[in-house]
This record gives sequence, structure tokens and C-alpha cells, in this order.
Amino acid sequence: MVLSVIIVNFNAKYFLEQCLYSLRKAILVGARELGSLQTEIFVLDNHSTDGSLEYLKPLFPEVNFWANKENLGFARANNLALASAVGHFVLFLNPDIILTEDCLAAGVKALSANKRIGALGLRMVDGRGRFLRESKRGYPHPWRAFCKSTGLSAIFPSSRAFAGYYQGQLKEKENGPCEVLSGAFFLARKEVLDQEKGFDERFFMYGEDIDLSYRIRKKGFENHYLGQTTIIHFKGESTTKDLRYVWRFYLAMAQFVGKNQRGKLRWITIPLLCAGIFIRGLAAALVTGLFSKPSKKFRPFQTACIGDQTSATVLKRQLPFVDRVCIDEVHKAEEIILCEGAQYSYQQIIGDIQRLGRSVAIRIHAGQSRSFVGSDRKNHPGQTIAW
Repeated sequence: MVLSVIIVNFNAKYFLEQCLYSLRKAILVGARELGSLQTEIFVLDNHSTDGSLEYLKPLFPEVNFWANKENLGFARANNLALASAVGHFVLFLNPDIILTEDCLAAGVKALSANKRIGALGLRMVDGRGRFLRESKRGYPHPWRAFCKSTGLSAIFPSSRAFAGYYQGQLKEKENGPCEVLSGAFFLARKEVLDQEKGFDERFFMYGEDIDLSYRIRKKGFENHYLGQTTIIHFKGESTTKDLRYVWRFYLAMAQFVGKNQRGKLRWITIPLLCAGIFIRGLAAALVTGLFSKPSKKFRPFQTACIGDQTSATVLKRQLPFVDRVCIDEVHKAEEIILCEGAQYSYQQIIGDIQRLGRSVAIRIHAGQSRSFVGSDRKNHPGQTIAW
């Protein structure tokens, strides 16, 4: 077995549907490029209440679906599947990811060619095509936290000294080593993960990817960033952005610092960094609590379809909630649905999302699917539509 893919799901069935269709295609293309890409897929459902398993099981018979009786958290659920995985490489994947056809082959090739690489991640963009800087990060550090909070990292975005928080010395579309990889797409050697016993289960959600990246480097392996391969991450669109989310995120940062900070100045740097993290967390919590607004319900749009003509024809019949579905009049549309299919790839979808660059609603629809997903505005939660 070459590859084991592990996905932890919690109430994200339509995002996961699109993710699994893109994964299925990436496996097929990867097998052609590599000669073979024997893959097993695990989906661990953390006690979802949206009917995820009932909806997805008939659509993806090749997937091993596991139903947890409670929400075990990200780290613990991933480790459950890791114990049963037999692939030479293991990919931890978020359900709100859209893969490109070439990404698995690119990752496996890089790991196979360089035995020093323990784990790797890819360049990620959000649903509007904007680069996600957390694709490559540095360890939490008092100086880095200071530079980020004061804006020094924004003034000197390519500086190793001032922009270490997002590894500014490594350009967005370059390949190279970095300190921290995102848990949204975390491809690693199984032997390395077994040595480290997977994720630290003391992290319920957030921070576990930083911790695992840190431990992999301590073992002498390199964490590698592939900036020339791009995927879409809807960036937590399947997670409710409330005060609990904010506190969990910043508590995880403080937890990592408390666990891993060493040296003579430990008793000075830990309180200072934790204080900075909690102040930033409090500010973010106040902004979220005071200014966040509930998402608007989907309303009818004049809709354009780009891509596979068969998918577009099907959408014409199956979308009663839109005013009109057109194929060619993209410039007139309020919403654009990018229809993956035989003549239109996920790589082209990502290219078009970045090229369009308009303040319109953009959705992604796998040709075989019964839903589409998208995230078109800043601070706007991902929307899913199904029929």
C-alpha cells in the first residue's frame, strides 16, 4: 500500500463530498503518473448530526467510514485511523479541501526522492483564490509574535528576521524547507509518524500540527513546503467561528509553548509569550463576539457555469432556486459555478478562481456530485447547496 488518507469529519458532509470526489480523481491521475498509487481512505466521523455517513456511504463505497460515538477531537480521531493505516505514506486531510489532480503525485514524488523529508505540505488558497499564509509557518516565539502584532512582518514580508511567523524567507510559490506544516494537508512517512506516535492527543483541536511538525524536525527530518502545487482550503468553513473557536485556537498556541519551550530563559519567555497569546486571543474573541454577523441565506442569482458542458446542462435542470443558468454570459452573472468534469479540471478551477478576481459568488461543483460549495466574501462562512 502506497498511501493512506485519513479525514476527520464533523458536520461537513457537502464539503466532504466535494473533497472525496477531488481525492478520487487525484488518486486516478496519480496512479497514471507514478505507475501505481494503491490507496486506502479512512473517514472518521466525530459524531456528526448532519447525516454525513448516511449521505456519503452510498456515494463512496471505496472509503472506510468509521462512526465515533462522541466528538474525540482532531488529534485523537486521526490517531485511531493511523493505528490501522498500512500505507508507506500517510495523508492527514481536512474535509474542506479541494485537491488538484497533480497534488498526490507531486507529494509522493518529493518524499520518494528525498529521504530527509519527513513530512510535506502544499500551497493553499481559500475559496476566493487568496493565498493562505498558514500554508507555511514558523514556531510560536516571543520575537515573532511581537513582529506580527506590531506589523513589522507586514512591512518586511520577505525577511527571515521580521517575518519568521509565516516563513517570509520562503516565497509563496517556491519549494523549500519550513518549520511548520498545516494539518489541513499533512503528508508524512508512516515510519516517522509511528516513531512519534502520531498527534499529541492532549491537543483537542488546533496546535497539534505545530507540535507534530516540531517533533518531526527534532528527529532530524525536514518539513518541506511545495509552493508550486496548489489546493483549495476553505479554511475552517466547516467550523463554527464563535468565541469557543477563538479561545481553543489561542489556548492551543499557549499549550504548545508551555510544552516545548526550553532553555535558561524558559521561566521568562513562557509567561511573556503566553500573555501575548492570551491578549491577542481576547482581542480576537471580542471582535468575533461583537462584530461577527450571521451568514445570509442563499438567495437566487443569475448564474453562469464554466467548464464541463454536461454538468452545466444538468445544473440547468436541477437548480430551481436560481433565476437563470447560462453557459457563455459569464460577465453578466452574479454567481459563477465552476463545474469539474472531463473537459475542466480542478487545476483549471483554481486558475480561474484566481484569474476572475471579482466580488461575485463562486461555487465549485464536481461533475458527479449533488451539491456545490463555495466561500466568496471575506469573513463569510462557506455555503453548501444540495439537491
